[in-house]
Amino acid sequence: MSSNSFRVMKFGGSSVGSPRRLRQVIELIGKHSRTGPLAVVVSAMGDTTDWLLEAADLATRGELEGSLTVVARIAHLAKTNAAALHPAQSTTLAARVDQLLAPLQQLLQGISLTRECSPASKDKVLAFGEVISATLLAELLKAAGTDAHFRDARLLLVTDDTFGTARVDVSRTRERLQVAITEWGASLPIIPGFIAATLDGRTTTLGRNGSDYTAALVAQGVGASEVTVWTDVLGLHTADPDLVSDAYPVAHLTHGEGLELAAVGVRMLHPRTMIPLIEAGISLRIRNTMHPDHPGTLIDAIGSRDGQRPTCIATREDLALLGIEVRKLSDQFQLGERALAALRAARVTVWMTAQSANGQSIALVVPRPDAPRARNALETELAQELARREVEPLGVREPVTLVTLVAEAMGHGVNVAGRFFSALGAVGVGVRASAQGASSRSISCVVDAEDTAIAVRTTHAAFNLAHQQVSLFVLGKGTVGGQLLAQLRTQQEQLRQRHGIALRVVGIADSRRTLFDSTGLALDGIEEQLARVVRGEPGTRALAPLLDELRRLPVPILVDCTADGDVASLYTEAFRRGIHVVAANKKPLALPWNEREALLAEARHHHVAYHYETTVASSLPVIDTLANLVRTGDTVRLITASLSGSVGFICNELTSGVPLSTAVRTARERGFTESDPREDLSGADVARKALILARELGLSLSLADVALEPFVPEPSDAGDSPESYLRSLRALDAEYTQKVERCKQSGTVLRYLARIDPTRLGTDAPVIRVGLTAVEAGQPAADLRGSESFVSFTTTRHSEFPLTVRGAGAGGAVTASGVLADILRVSQTLRGR
Repeated sequence: MSSNSFRVMKFGGSSVGSPRRLRQVIELIGKHSRTGPLAVVVSAMGDTTDWLLEAADLATRGELEGSLTVVARIAHLAKTNAAALHPAQSTTLAARVDQLLAPLQQLLQGISLTRECSPASKDKVLAFGEVISATLLAELLKAAGTDAHFRDARLLLVTDDTFGTARVDVSRTRERLQVAITEWGASLPIIPGFIAATLDGRTTTLGRNGSDYTAALVAQGVGASEVTVWTDVLGLHTADPDLVSDAYPVAHLTHGEGLELAAVGVRMLHPRTMIPLIEAGISLRIRNTMHPDHPGTLIDAIGSRDGQRPTCIATREDLALLGIEVRKLSDQFQLGERALAALRAARVTVWMTAQSANGQSIALVVPRPDAPRARNALETELAQELARREVEPLGVREPVTLVTLVAEAMGHGVNVAGRFFSALGAVGVGVRASAQGASSRSISCVVDAEDTAIAVRTTHAAFNLAHQQVSLFVLGKGTVGGQLLAQLRTQQEQLRQRHGIALRVVGIADSRRTLFDSTGLALDGIEEQLARVVRGEPGTRALAPLLDELRRLPVPILVDCTADGDVASLYTEAFRRGIHVVAANKKPLALPWNEREALLAEARHHHVAYHYETTVASSLPVIDTLANLVRTGDTVRLITASLSGSVGFICNELTSGVPLSTAVRTARERGFTESDPREDLSGADVARKALILARELGLSLSLADVALEPFVPEPSDAGDSPESYLRSLRALDAEYTQKVERCKQSGTVLRYLARIDPTRLGTDAPVIRVGLTAVEAGQPAADLRGSESFVSFTTTRHSEFPLTVRGAGAGGAVTASGVLADILRVSQTLRGR
């Protein structure tokens, strides 16, 4: 037989843990054994290894009966699996299981008598799991027509006597395997994984991922071309599927990428497994036992040639971050070397080290359970320096998570690290420490454990998805909110395909009901879904707990389409959780100056966006235009504006001869006014908008500083309801008809304008004035049509010809489009490409 064509297959415990999976394994082995030389390595069935540990622990405590009960559980699993696959020989196979377990029962009896289980004894106990699994698999393969034989790994793999994590003597192991393949002949070897033996025959185990390591050593020893690890997943994924629903299998990786992933603790890989494969140039393939047609993940010397190949995000959780900082550094201090040596002596695993350029501080990431031991070891090593206060007291931060980005292409591109940290910073995830290897194949950072999910999802989206995921929690389903949902319904697919942004509504709330689903709500019929929800606690306070769920989703945005005056505290809670806010709600911006400034400062402090363009002129880019003028050093001398599209519509209706009461009712029916038209006709809405603009100039004014003339004084018989108010307006029809007539006679047009004059600051004249004005023909405000709004900026640079922004200024659809534009602005800023 030519050893060059050998292949090695390894089957994990889940692959042989049930009759259904075991049957699939036998079929796979039978099929592949007919295509060339093959060796099979197998793990213990199901949870057998954990059960053996339990049995050993019980025996050590002297509880022999309990220990033997666990052995009976192991026997039952093995017998059940064997009987299901080969009922005709169930009695024979059951007897074989009992025969194999008899020495285990004697061993446990001895442990219970001495109340001691040495590492050597524990290795003997654990070996029974793989031996039973490999023995039964060989028997079942024979019964299925495949010439298979059990080959004891303890006669093939030679190790030292470091029980529990034995070190392999690679040279002697290779010699034994080269002899073994000549003895195997045409039969198929079934080799137990995880176990080996010392040169004098004492049983040892290989530690974590031991069976994979066995497969790699066998492949190296027999000169195999490929190792296939059959497991219960489709391959190595771009991220942990439990954290990222969009994670997907990676088709092709290099040996180097595999080694990097193994080094940061990816469950299916281990450095010890990768090194023999790399040394011998053997490829590794990870495939799913129950989906044998799926190609899985191939790891070889070449890797993918696709320039856009995916990036893997690996996480290692339940860690602690230890920080050491030197106050006075000398050349002899050697902080990093001493710290690592101390932890090595204390047998503490260090998952990441990050040292400052001058060596004055170092961050060390260790398993959280080992943190006290690590701290003691470091404090002992640095005792003299601590006593002399040359070193700051050690800081420990726990629990933390190590997040690592792994991709061969990282070393060939620019701004990978920038995109990595920018993506995390954009969602408010604090990076506690970071490191990049010399290979530039990976970059790692430490984040707080509570930020694990959002960090992984955000990074995964930034590097692996063709689209940027965005999670929306919409407050309000009235005129603006309803239109926003309608626009999202019709534009979702277009936004994904053309702009690479996947908007997903995960929550919607009105004044008494809330719907929330982190996987996304179906927008078709969403209003009906909300209507079926049982009414809950009123107010925004009841929504705060949902922010904790929202913050863990990709690019979380709270979208406020209400006119609620009590949402500022909810905004603050959102900002503190790293949630962006997009709002059409003016009221938080019209709060007392100190409260408004505190709100904006909170957003800046947590590095999140607060966009409110639609609060002034619907979808018109007024705030952005003003901000650009100020940012570029221009000085605003005067702002003149028609800021209410609804009042503008009413003015045009009056000019056309329509009575006031009819014009207001029409504006309300078309969705131009607030739900209660008094907000518009009193001028309060325009006053807030004018105040928002003035404050964008840095003027610390309040609503009390606005000289306000209502568009319509409230009639004495207005009543409490909007409908009674509309009826009361009939008494004013004649008065407003006369006002329009007087304007026509003077060649002017009736308009309701806001005027902001910063030059009046510090004088007795009001800086902000809102009221009815007769505008001469030819002025920008004179020819406004329908519900148009306009804002005119007279500045140092735009003095002769003021800069004017003009367009539709009212209506749910128009405002909703402005809200959507603000949402996309957040999304595209984070996407960065």
